[in-house]
Amino acid sequence: MTETYTPECDYNMQAPSFELKGVDEQLYSLESCRGKKATLVMFICNHCPYVQSILEQLVVEASVLQKKGVGCVAINSNDYDTYPDDSFENMQIISKKLGFSFPYLLDKSQSVARSYKSVCTPDFFGFDENLRLQYRGRFDDRKMSKQMSANSSEMFKGMIEIARTGIGPAKQIPSVGCSIKWR
Repeated sequence: MTETYTPECDYNMQAPSFELKGVDEQLYSLESCRGKKATLVMFICNHCPYVQSILEQLVVEASVLQKKGVGCVAINSNDYDTYPDDSFENMQIISKKLGFSFPYLLDKSQSVARSYKSVCTPDFFGFDENLRLQYRGRFDDRKMSKQMSANSSEMFKGMIEIARTGIGPAKQIPSVGCSIKWR
């Protein structure tokens, strides 16, 4: 496991478009995942202990965010040949087991991760209603513990602020996680 930190938020970066297959076998685009007030694009995977430690709370918070006009989508860009836990079939199992309310997409070519300049899992990109980047921070400060307090993560609060005001928090702490597993 290579611990990696995300770079600082590149405010107003325009969200790159994509079209990827979801665990439900449907195709999703950025436009189809877009929320009325904001959009959260999350790079996650199945095997990373950093993702595993937040996943249950992330699912709960994403569901609340969606009810508040924030579109949410998760993308797995890892090389699943080298990391079989991140296979499409395992993505289907995880999303069903945890009840994902958002699309979970496979970036088989890894081109979407590259276009977003994603570096690790988890990696969060919070966009305003015009799809300009306003958040590139961590979920919270738990590292790999499984402490949970609903609707309290830094990511959740940041996305609520973006949905309400169109502007992300001034203070953002980089996310830490496992590096993207490139082919």
